Parts: sequence; structure tokens; C-alpha cells
Amino acid sequence: MPIANELDLSGVGPVRFVFPNAPVMPVTINGGYQMPAWYDIAAADLATREDEAGLRRSQAAIEALIASEKARGIAADRIVVAGFSQGCAMALMTGLRHTERLAGIVGLSGYLPIAATTAAERHAANHETPVFLAHGRQDPVVPMASALRSRDALAELGYTVEWHEYTMAHSVCMEEIADLNRFLLRVLG
Repeated sequence: MPIANELDLSGVGPVRFVFPNAPVMPVTINGGYQMPAWYDIAAADLATREDEAGLRRSQAAIEALIASEKARGIAADRIVVAGFSQGCAMALMTGLRHTERLAGIVGLSGYLPIAATTAAERHAANHETPVFLAHGRQDPVVPMASALRSRDALAELGYTVEWHEYTMAHSVCMEEIADLNRFLLRVLG
């Protein structure tokens, strides 16, 4: 949440940030330790034995958040879905499948989950939605190769992907925040 304090979006008018908390659940790769997670991770190879049921539950939860914002009077094309790590996976999964055009999709230090179903499940409403992807070259949690495969899969499907990589691990850096700020000003401006 401190990232919101680093962004200057005054040029686009009032902005509301919604930071949902992932539910606490056992995560297999961490020995079943109960922790905040959008879905279970079974192995370091993130595409191995993906928790499709957990991913779909979390997608429904994020869709409910979007619906709540729309009920507040925010048009879908003024909403950006964004996330870090598992949140990135959920932003990509939900944003690409959402039935109304969103302003943008942001993925930080993550990857595209259940990538094999994306082509069949994506919604045409978000085919032109700009996608911002950023990743650290030294990320030990989500390997750069996973992020690059995600970027390339989206590009092959015809999405406009703004790709950034940084000299960092599984984190956020000031250069990334500046790039994200420019992206948000553009898609919300």
C-alpha cells in the first residue's frame, strides 16, 4: 500500500485505491504453512499442478470487487486491475477475462496463470486494454523465464504489452514506480 503514496496521479482527477487482502490458506510449497494467498502453489515450477479451483475462486472475488466499484459509479473503463506476485497472476487472469473494457491491467513480479486457457476464455472487451508488466532480473520467487513466457504469450494473442525489467529481486523499485506512474497517467488520462 505504500506504493500509492509514491504515485502522483493528480493529473487524472480523484483516484480510489482498493487493496484487497488475499485469504489466509495453507500453501503447499511452504510446507502447508497458513499464509495470505490467492491460490495454492504446489511447486517452484509455477505451471506445475496449478490450483485452478483456487485461481477461479479468487477471480470471482476480484470480479466482485470490480462490480462493487461499478456500483459506486466507477465505469469499468476507469478501473485498472493491478497486482504484485500472486496479485499479478490474478490481475492478468481476471482482467483478460473481464466482460467490459478496463482502463488497464498491471502485473508486477508475476506471471500468467492457466495460460493454456487464456485464448479460449479471454473476452474481446479487453483485447485492446493496455497491459503493463514489470519484473526483476534477480527474482528468485517468480523466475524471469516465467514472466517472459507470460509476456510473449500475451503478445502472441495480440495484446499490447508494455514490458519493463529492473535490476532487483522479488520487490518493487523506484524506477518501476515511475514507469508505472507514467502508464497510469496515460491509461486514466
